[in-house]
Amino acid sequence: MRKTLNLGVFGFGVVAQGLYHVINETKGIKAEIKKIVVKNKTKQRAIPMEYFSFDKESILQDPEIDVVVELTDDSEAAFELLRESLRHGKAFVTANKKMIAEHLDEVYELQRKYGKPVLYEGAVCASIPIIRNLEEYYDNDLISSIEGILNGSTNYILTKVIEENLSYAEALSDAQRLGFAESDPTLDVRAYDPKFKLSILIAHAFGVFIKPDQIIHFGIDRINTADLQYAREHEYNIKLVGRAFKQNGKVYALISPQLIDAKHPLNAVRNEYNAVMVEGAFAEKHTFIGKGAGSYPTASAVLSDISALTYGYQYEYKKRIQENIPEFSNQGLVEVIVSDTDGAVTPDDFEQLLEQHNYVKSVGYKGTVTLQRLREWFHTPGVSVLLPPDAKIQAMINLANEVLETI
Repeated sequence: MRKTLNLGVFGFGVVAQGLYHVINETKGIKAEIKKIVVKNKTKQRAIPMEYFSFDKESILQDPEIDVVVELTDDSEAAFELLRESLRHGKAFVTANKKMIAEHLDEVYELQRKYGKPVLYEGAVCASIPIIRNLEEYYDNDLISSIEGILNGSTNYILTKVIEENLSYAEALSDAQRLGFAESDPTLDVRAYDPKFKLSILIAHAFGVFIKPDQIIHFGIDRINTADLQYAREHEYNIKLVGRAFKQNGKVYALISPQLIDAKHPLNAVRNEYNAVMVEGAFAEKHTFIGKGAGSYPTASAVLSDISALTYGYQYEYKKRIQENIPEFSNQGLVEVIVSDTDGAVTPDDFEQLLEQHNYVKSVGYKGTVTLQRLREWFHTPGVSVLLPPDAKIQAMINLANEVLETI
């Protein structure tokens, strides 16, 4: 039976402010904000001060508050808050993807221990209801792959650079002005943010709990003039793509900029929009598209979680409790296009070298490398990596199998 929920909210940034507005403008939602805890006692607020408190216990110790909604940017403090909330018998809703990704195994056990749900749809791709779909629609399907554009900030930047010929600095500044990118954009442009999201998706798609650091990634911050020239000459777009796939009892994952041709489903996903493509044995291919950045898109996902709690919903982690949970592996190969300005890359780095080109300020290579080589290059200044347009999941599966056969 549906019940009315009292909410205690931590943080009042752009997402929390968006949540306040959508709760008050959405008819039929059986939830209301009772208290909001913030840190800054002198900051002017856009809503009555009677909502606010500066003591977390005003929420945790209030028996009338059913749900704690955490919308801060401190992942470690958020995890402690999650632990305390469940211990006090309160459900927990968050959009903190870093906290969930780094502590998902512990979050799973805490839910089992205290019998209270933790929901986090807003942590992955904002307005796209991908976690709920993985849990419910694909609960019994054999998912073979999941991939997509998982970061709205970098997609906005790439759209402006590729389509409008803005410089990287101009596009980044524009994204920051509009609130799509943080003042410190490192988590976005170096692909840490989509790595957090992909690790969460892997848990719900394949039942595998992994730490974000296990995923090899490359961001967009090193895309250079040679990369852009190559893309434009061949009429390609560039997208930051995160992917995970399952083959022979193992799950592989990678995040990297990729050249996209005009026929690819991700080519039309522009600006701050995200897209997630899921392929299953029975449902086959589905593509979800929605805004992946901004106050209201994320707030709408948080509101969806709150609404689900009024019906007693919780994640069942159905893939986690099935037999034959796959293992995670980085023992694979992938074809890449590499440009190097500092002479750090040599032909010997490639398992198979297909092309080599000398430019004015860099050397370009195309060939097959190990995933571990990509991890090394991430820590090597001057090296830029693009996946070719045909580096689809199946190609990566085949190459990964070739590696496994040799070890």
